[in-house]
Amino acid sequence: MVKSANTAYAARVPLHQVHIQDEFWSYYINLVRDVVVPYQWDALNDRVNSAEPSGAVRNFKIAAGLEQGDFYGMVFQDSDIAKWLEAVAYLLESKPDPALEDIADGLIDIIAMAQQEDGYLNTYFTIKEPGQRWTNLAECHELYCAGHMIEAGVAYYRATGKRKLLDVVSRFADHIDSVFGTDPGKLAGYDGHQEIELALIKLYQATGNERYLRLGRYFVDQRGQKPSFYAIQLEERGGKTHWPGNVALDLEYSQSHVPVREQDKAIGHAVRLLYMLTGMADVAAETGDDSLFAACRRLWDNIVTRQMYITGGVGSMPQGEAFSFDYDLPNDTVYAETCASIGLIFFAQRMLRISPEAPFADVMERALYNTVVGGMSRDGKHFFYVNPLEVDPKACGGANRKYDHIKPVRQEWFGCACCPPNVARLLASLGEYIYTVHEGTLYTHLYIGGEAQLEVGGGKVKLKQASNYPWDGKIRLEVEPDGAAGSFALALRIPGWCKRASLKLNGSAYPLNDQTVVNGYVRIEREWAAGDVVELDLEMPVQRIYSHPLVRANAGKVALQRGPLVYCLEEADNGANLHEIVLPREAELTAVREEQLLGGVVTVRSEAEKLREEDWTNGLYSPEAVPGTKPHPVKFIPYYAWANRGEGEMTVWVRER
Repeated sequence: MVKSANTAYAARVPLHQVHIQDEFWSYYINLVRDVVVPYQWDALNDRVNSAEPSGAVRNFKIAAGLEQGDFYGMVFQDSDIAKWLEAVAYLLESKPDPALEDIADGLIDIIAMAQQEDGYLNTYFTIKEPGQRWTNLAECHELYCAGHMIEAGVAYYRATGKRKLLDVVSRFADHIDSVFGTDPGKLAGYDGHQEIELALIKLYQATGNERYLRLGRYFVDQRGQKPSFYAIQLEERGGKTHWPGNVALDLEYSQSHVPVREQDKAIGHAVRLLYMLTGMADVAAETGDDSLFAACRRLWDNIVTRQMYITGGVGSMPQGEAFSFDYDLPNDTVYAETCASIGLIFFAQRMLRISPEAPFADVMERALYNTVVGGMSRDGKHFFYVNPLEVDPKACGGANRKYDHIKPVRQEWFGCACCPPNVARLLASLGEYIYTVHEGTLYTHLYIGGEAQLEVGGGKVKLKQASNYPWDGKIRLEVEPDGAAGSFALALRIPGWCKRASLKLNGSAYPLNDQTVVNGYVRIEREWAAGDVVELDLEMPVQRIYSHPLVRANAGKVALQRGPLVYCLEEADNGANLHEIVLPREAELTAVREEQLLGGVVTVRSEAEKLREEDWTNGLYSPEAVPGTKPHPVKFIPYYAWANRGEGEMTVWVRER
């Protein structure tokens, strides 16, 4: 629990202090640097002819007076620019790149020119509805776009030391503070799409200006107060809405139905909820607010024990991109937006920074290795917005409209392009998620190879991590403290999926028991010396995973997991009609390393069975059963890697005999 302001909140680990050198993750980080960010820059400038236009850069040029024209795109189009800039900032913080920095500086110059005299910055309202600022908070994403630009400004300042964008977003935040609040003459409102809350805490941490902390807390506290601010604004607009349907009156959709401290069930738009919870955790940590942290815990528990997919996907309903009800986790109509899993990772990281408990890191790892990395193709130019667990391409885009949102292959871009730059900024900042230092203990949350320079115990420590994770569970850490940091605790996570683990310290066995393993982390507290080596061995067998009996979609079915990776069957390996495959419970499951497949993966092979549908001669329905099964060898691949070999069927959950 948070006990008092700032006493238990682990600080952010700067990216320049963490150098990732990892067989699995270096590929994706280099892909972001070399392919994804340049490709997205072209897309934002409308230079990818085969992709949907963006208009995002041109909107800023028009708002800055550099070009003539009309606003193009969604009301939140500015956020794509901000997230791209944030990803660039993280890349620059990790490794200098003068050419990329010059491009970013040029874009920042345009953004600064687009800012209005009073600090306001939003191209939609500047170009298209200049007299309607702050009149439709429920729908129009002004504070959402502001939050993303603030995050970009903070990240760019940390990376380069340049204040131009930081000064722009500080002026914008000052303007927002002059508009919102409970004082007479101010708007007692809050954003329709949460984001500003967590961004303001970042701005406070970067500048030390408590005005931004107070404003962030205001937005958290004000949400859900009665009477409904959205309803008041709707009446003031004479019932005019920006989107089909009346979002302003659907308060559960934006988690505005009750104050946040009274909420105990994940409901409404999934990304909004996870961004809100991230901001709530930040405010709770910075202010020592126990009641706010308790609400975070309640909602965390509801999400991960009743409303989360095995892949770390969240938000099962396409209607409203939303949570539905407990245990409603359909596989074929699922939404599970990539951005929602990214939001879940943000939330998990904040909870870890407050209270280092392995279940938070377990969920962070699950979402990262499955849904998030699966949201982007291996070429870095195609993306999933929706992440299904079962796909039949014949159903996608056909007469059955309930599958319209499901895509059997990744797309190049989206009219609503929130997911691609979100993936880029998360992977570019991955170094922030591996370690935290919390009250004199250095925690290792993720097993990602590389070298980190961290401050603990009053001095600096170099930590070298090496592994072949996630393909095997052998992890080696070499500790090199300076003189002042010799005495501290090193804590290593024992993942929830691991049933047997062993540890050696300088070649000698180290006990794993109730005294040494606390909250899922094995703690080694000692006087460290240069060259000390810790070797953790996590057994990584293939596991059969079953879901709660109330998850209707998975009744009688099994899924496979090995380490942090969830597996799936794909038509490319197993033929069509995957629903006919039956995996006997006693069938042996064999892990096989395939270096030439999908960049090198471990697959899982087994001898399964398949219904003999060719022997069915009884029409559409019959009192006679299908005449048995036939042997059918199967190969499972990691879920993140599906849809990289063309269009075909896929399923995570398989019938079990």
